[in-house]
Amino acid sequence: MNPPGPSWRARLARSGRCLAGRCVAGLWLAAASITGVQAQDQSDDVLRTTLDNGLEVVIVHSDLAPVVTTQVNYHVGASEASSDFPGTAHAVEHMMFRGGPGLSKDQLSVISANMGGNMNAFTENDRTQYHFTVPAEDLDVALHIEASRMKAIDMSEADWAQERGAIEQEVSGNLSNPAFRFYTQLVEELYRGTPYAWTPLGTRDSFDNTTAARLKAFHDQWYVPNNATLVIAGDVDPQQALARVKTLFGDIPEKTLPGRPDFDFEPVRARTIELPTNSPYGSIYMGWRTPGLQDDDFATTQVLLDVLGSERGELAAMGYDGTALAGGMGGQLQPHAGLAMAVGVFPQGADPAPVRARMRHIIADVVKNGVDPSLVAAAKRRIIAEVDASRESVSGLASAWSDALIKRGLDSPQQMKAQYEAVTVEDVNALAQRLLKPEHAITAVLTPETSGEPTSSEGYGKPEDLTTTPSGPVTLPSWAAHAFDNLDIPVSTLDPKDYRLDNGLRLIVQPETASDRVMVSGAIQTNADLQTPPGKEGVADILEGLYGYGSQSLDRRALRAAVDALGAEESAGTRFGLVVPKAHFDEGLALLADHQLNPVFSKDAFDTLKQQSAQALPGRLKSPGFQNAQAMLAALLPKDDPMQRHATPESIKGITLDDVKQYFARISRPDMTTMVVVGDVDPDKVRDQVARYFGDWQAQGPKPEVDYPAVPLNAAGAYHTPDSAASQSQVSMSQMMDIDRDSEDRFALFLGNQVLSGDFASRLHQALREQRGLVYGVSSNLSLEAHRGRFNVSFGSDPDNVQKARELVIRNLERMQDEPVSDSDLHRAKSILLRAMPMQSASYGAISGSLLNLALADKPLDATTKAAQKFVKLTPDEVQKAFRAYIRPDGFVTGVRGPDTP
Repeated sequence: MNPPGPSWRARLARSGRCLAGRCVAGLWLAAASITGVQAQDQSDDVLRTTLDNGLEVVIVHSDLAPVVTTQVNYHVGASEASSDFPGTAHAVEHMMFRGGPGLSKDQLSVISANMGGNMNAFTENDRTQYHFTVPAEDLDVALHIEASRMKAIDMSEADWAQERGAIEQEVSGNLSNPAFRFYTQLVEELYRGTPYAWTPLGTRDSFDNTTAARLKAFHDQWYVPNNATLVIAGDVDPQQALARVKTLFGDIPEKTLPGRPDFDFEPVRARTIELPTNSPYGSIYMGWRTPGLQDDDFATTQVLLDVLGSERGELAAMGYDGTALAGGMGGQLQPHAGLAMAVGVFPQGADPAPVRARMRHIIADVVKNGVDPSLVAAAKRRIIAEVDASRESVSGLASAWSDALIKRGLDSPQQMKAQYEAVTVEDVNALAQRLLKPEHAITAVLTPETSGEPTSSEGYGKPEDLTTTPSGPVTLPSWAAHAFDNLDIPVSTLDPKDYRLDNGLRLIVQPETASDRVMVSGAIQTNADLQTPPGKEGVADILEGLYGYGSQSLDRRALRAAVDALGAEESAGTRFGLVVPKAHFDEGLALLADHQLNPVFSKDAFDTLKQQSAQALPGRLKSPGFQNAQAMLAALLPKDDPMQRHATPESIKGITLDDVKQYFARISRPDMTTMVVVGDVDPDKVRDQVARYFGDWQAQGPKPEVDYPAVPLNAAGAYHTPDSAASQSQVSMSQMMDIDRDSEDRFALFLGNQVLSGDFASRLHQALREQRGLVYGVSSNLSLEAHRGRFNVSFGSDPDNVQKARELVIRNLERMQDEPVSDSDLHRAKSILLRAMPMQSASYGAISGSLLNLALADKPLDATTKAAQKFVKLTPDEVQKAFRAYIRPDGFVTGVRGPDTP
């Protein structure tokens, strides 16, 4: 992680959905049961009904892409579990993937993998959701799966013994995050005496004492149609989809539901929690309990959180005036209650007291004097725009309906807009006075602690006798037996217009009509490791930070105010973007151009950023994450390879404002810039608008080299990075490869890697998780650049299982080299890759990201279709040959970050 700049501050300020580290299993979202709709309700795009057995069904049509999302929401979660077995709902979620009568675990894995989409689930306090995003042609298969799992599942003690290992690794991974450990203490304090006092994750002790019989009883009680809402969104005919739902789900009997728990919240008493952290930076959190999503004040609460988290607000200002490295406000609202969280970040070794005092003063001033009315107006515009923006994504559209119906207890997402529009400044001020009292605040101070430098290991001794069960063909049920027989080349729905302006800027425009907003994504091809002068490492980070202070014509607050007035979002830098209502596209583009081409070079801003960089850098250099990453690079690359460059106290000290200006002049080049525009626009008109605002931008000097040079293959090695805050070992296995992004052999390697780890039926997933429960997840990937390639495998496991898991990885790689992939495995891998391709057009973000990445990699914009044609023709022998040629099972550098030496 680079020293924090404004973009990082902005993410922190808007981190309402993931306050306590990474979001795993949907831990910090929530939902509640709703009253079913008894009569069918249909508009042009939405069909709603409730089946005779109580299953609520919502079907929403979208023609954004030939893709469909299904979400089965069970109105049950951790709240219906007990404090003795807090992870019961989470464990049942895992066991739902173990199959049942009529659909075995292997069949479920193979079918789900073949569909090539996004299949997963998450458990919240008041809801458990199972979701698919797949090609529209596979809707019937997805519905069959969900109906089968609603009817019955198998829960043998043997299956639970295997799955328990995986879920316990998920627990260990989260508990290795100090921020998550703080979060568990926070919710215990805020929600004491209610089911919200424990997270849905569960504990290793509770899983050790949970039986398969207990889990099956939980499933049979709660997983019934009259306790579920099915949402289908995407390229479907609503009436035809409803007919299939009635056929597949209509005969599942309803049941009488058990009673639900009460929520009698106790008064919160002020308390301070102190914890160590393995983060490079320290953090101060101040948290309060808030109304929930089904309370009358939920809209006012969300507006208050947005106001306090605004980049124009005083908490964010702490990161710009040097009081802190960053500051902001986030929140998490559940149906029965929520929390608000102010955050301040301080350097390792610094006194947190001044940051804490400033945060208290800011909150006290809000309580006494109220909030800025203009921020309330901006917050309402932004939140309402997010409601409308759900149509920009197929899965987002489904989630908007699921959340509105289940979490908020409303009739539709649009109903939320009226509630937000009704919020007044007086409402926000009254709520702040009621909530943000110091006597009800839970404060936490997370202080960085170092764990020691990486140490070399002698590597791994004689392999254990671990066998990997070969995967044979799986006989599918009749309704899926022939669903994946054909390997059809997907027909792309994209037809981008590709322009090159006179100054060299590349503009790609993809017209889409799903939303009234326009999305702009852009990037300058640059490489700080190759373009930074010797001894000036860190200059690129300071330049990125300066963008946060505004442009030469609009300072930070004025620029944010102008963006807010448009109901837009905007950011500038080497990666830049704009999301703006179509009616204000021209105005938004003008603001983006002014900001991107004319960043402020204020001496005061420079001095603040340089000071912050100097303060933050020691913590970063000593952090386990940074040291672990650098140890891997040192083992993989030659000593003088530019990828190993990084800022030092000496280089930061030597950077001047003129250095930053000169660096900006070198890297800010239109002929190295690509811009992608997605929305309901006329491409030629967009070209003219971009030329108007960006056409005078000119490059200086010849084009620079921004691609890393080729390197020799690495020697095998091993090292361990101590991390005293972790309970789980995070393992990275990596090696350099003699292949680049343009090699024809890359297609065979990508296809083989899909067999290896690309899905639930893949070899590594089966060997490490399903059969032995050594890991929660395992992944392998190919990183191919212009002149070098790299192969990586990563997983997390208990320290005493690292060698066993690593050896299974090696065994499976040797198997890829020693025998051709079976016809069934290869067919499944091809089907997955082909069916995944339509997902690249399933949202505005996916469209812009795909087109931008293709352009930056110097690939044709129809490269996805051409890749599909390559994949279809590949043979098992070609995959085996590629793995023999490029993968070295004995050539890995294995890095272990964790509590004990491997």
